[in-house]
Amino acid sequence: MNQRLPISRRKLLLGAAASFGVPAVLAGCGSGGPAPTPGQSGGNLGTVSIGSNASDEIPKKMLESVVKGFTQATTRINTVDHNTFQENINRYLRGTPEDVFTWFAGYRMQFFAEQGLATDISDVWQEIGGDYTQAFKDQSTGTDGKQYFVPFSYYPWAVFYRKSLWEEKGYEVPATLDEFTALARRMQADDIIPIAFADKDGWPAMGTFDILNMRTNGYDFHISLMGGKESWTDPKVRQVFDTWRGLMEFHQPAALGRTWQEAAQSLAQKKTGMYLLGMFVAQQFPEADRDDLDFFTFPEINPAYGTDSIDAPIDGYMISAKAKNVDGAKALLKHFAQASSQDIAAKLDPGILAASSNADTSGYSALQKRGAELVSKAKHIAQFLDRDTRPDFASTVMIPSLQSFVSEPDQLDSLLTSIEQQKANIFR
Repeated sequence: MNQRLPISRRKLLLGAAASFGVPAVLAGCGSGGPAPTPGQSGGNLGTVSIGSNASDEIPKKMLESVVKGFTQATTRINTVDHNTFQENINRYLRGTPEDVFTWFAGYRMQFFAEQGLATDISDVWQEIGGDYTQAFKDQSTGTDGKQYFVPFSYYPWAVFYRKSLWEEKGYEVPATLDEFTALARRMQADDIIPIAFADKDGWPAMGTFDILNMRTNGYDFHISLMGGKESWTDPKVRQVFDTWRGLMEFHQPAALGRTWQEAAQSLAQKKTGMYLLGMFVAQQFPEADRDDLDFFTFPEINPAYGTDSIDAPIDGYMISAKAKNVDGAKALLKHFAQASSQDIAAKLDPGILAASSNADTSGYSALQKRGAELVSKAKHIAQFLDRDTRPDFASTVMIPSLQSFVSEPDQLDSLLTSIEQQKANIFR
């Protein structure tokens, strides 16, 4: 397998808590705020602090293991619940942030760089640039042409399923929406909930909207819509929601009261037949069952676009503008950029792929190899709804709007009018 990430030739988007020390709940993962996790001690660059959203067990242990290999400074990791971290990132960066923080490539990175809340790391890129494709560098570059982000990992979104269940029932991968719907009805007849679904945290439903929009209207329209350049009352957008509404009967009920982890566990337990999510769904599978996990890209809706687009978000690290130890922080980012660091991460976390072109993909699981192949074949790669648009629009408009749709899918006209009005106020 080619070790260089193939998305360098693909069209990628370029454009895409109060402080953690204030309320106690933001001081760390869990109520009361446990003390930050100490990392490797030693070195001559002092102490480097890390603000991390890797609050689930596997990502948290993965980060701790990678940081242990960094010997140039003492490190301290402050882990915050993933959703809390994202919801409060703006106030966090304006308050008393850690030196280094976990974040996302593309638009989300550019948004904070433009506000002067991130440190320019173009000098770091002069050293690490050879380890990344141009596509990754583009996704790490601000609108001023400077770099502010180091890519660490990425993962595709797809429809996941258990091979053993499908073999037992004789299910086949659908190529079109009609075949997908027919398969869902067959699963219902077998007393299996066809589609695992959860949106308690607000963001998972964004993935459903993304793929339905790209399958229906194409990548360019989707990205233009995310950029505030299209109307949410356009019949094209309505068609997306109409298609989604037609699939609602196959979704796991009571989604707003369920976390993505709980939905993933229902897939692992064979209570549900399919789950549209990122490859990190593998984190919720017992290690013994991970080889039984497989996926297919969401099927064709509009033949004009086929299955040419996917979501494949890039995660990584930035340095806050208020960093107290910039030298130590830059040294840590160089450590994160090393293929050896990302190799450790990909081995410990079955739901990610290494961003470095020099990563050793020979150690990938079958699922990871399939994930890399899916990305390599995609013509267009989106970063995910809340990364491809303004963060304020994603959090204050789209999260409640999509949750409203999931709760009351028949109130579509008023919902789309409301989204468009709010969009007009934000994208001025």
